[in-house]
Amino acid sequence: MEVALRPVLPGPRPEAARFDAAHASEDAGLVGAARRGDQGAFARLYDRYARVVHGLLLTRVPDGDVDDLVQDVFLAAWNRLDGLRDPAAFGGWVAMIARNRAIDFHRRAPDHVQLPDGLVARDETHALAEARGILEIIRSLPEAYRETLVLRLVEGLTGPEIAARTGLTAASVRVNLHRGMKLLRERLDR
Repeated sequence: MEVALRPVLPGPRPEAARFDAAHASEDAGLVGAARRGDQGAFARLYDRYARVVHGLLLTRVPDGDVDDLVQDVFLAAWNRLDGLRDPAAFGGWVAMIARNRAIDFHRRAPDHVQLPDGLVARDETHALAEARGILEIIRSLPEAYRETLVLRLVEGLTGPEIAARTGLTAASVRVNLHRGMKLLRERLDR
């Protein structure tokens, strides 16, 4: 019997999310309260994860659509809260909803016309145009790097905050940030 082996691709390997016990327990308590109708508990979950969801979406969809999709993600989470099997896994669950919304967005997105690179909108400053260009470079990086870079550079989360909210280990976040910044610098120097 022959077994087909899949090639191992270079780059970071996906890592299972690991939330510390206190963080997971707090999430579980908030999910339980939200299931009982406590909108304040869900608002606390929103406050805890909105920047992460925003950052994940920012790496995948045009910036003009991100804010609406963040709201869609949390509306979907609210509507499906009773279906969450492990309330302590809310962070990973809402992140997966965000990733899936981004995929759905691209399935439904109409075709866009590519404008010339040198074209600058009248109301767009040079700094904003430069920031958009850098974001496009970040979007071209491997997923693990682009997510941690956007959460750090755009959303302003610290390494420990990224680790706590994504379930990655602090060491993984440090490595992803270091390697991602190195790749970003290399591509910016081109």
